[in-house]
Formats: sequence, C-alpha cells, structure tokens
Amino acid sequence: MSTRSFVRNFKMVTGTTPAQWILRQRLDRARVLLETTDVGMDTIAERCGFGSSVTMRQNFAATFATSPTSYRRQFRVTG
Repeated sequence: MSTRSFVRNFKMVTGTTPAQWILRQRLDRARVLLETTDVGMDTIAERCGFGSSVTMRQNFAATFATSPTSYRRQFRVTG
C-alpha cells in the first residue's frame, strides 16, 4: 500500500491523520502520568515520545488550553 493510500484509509477509519493520532496518544499518556505520578515534566515528555518537555508543553497547551502543571494541580489523583 502506498503512503498516500495508507493515510487516506487511516483517516477514513479513524477520522484523523496518523500524525494527529500519534500526537493524541502521546498527550493522553501524558495526562495519565500527570494525574497518577509525581515525575517531572522532562521524564513525562521522554516517556510519551516527545523530543523535549517544551514540545510537550506547547502541544499540551494547544490541545487542552491549560499547561501540564495546571492540569496536574487540578486533576492529580491523591491517596
């Protein structure tokens, strides 16, 4: 299958491009780590496949309209 056909079929099935799908998976994993761990932003960025914590923060804020730190404060699961 050509790249173009793959992207077209992927989008038809998922409603998004492969790159957008991967970004969403990374951001969803980051949200889980922010909610359930105390590890730092650099570690979360690395575990989620971002090139840097800056890249993660920019994408997180653009998607969720809040910073990862603010998200953690609001949604951290305690005890």
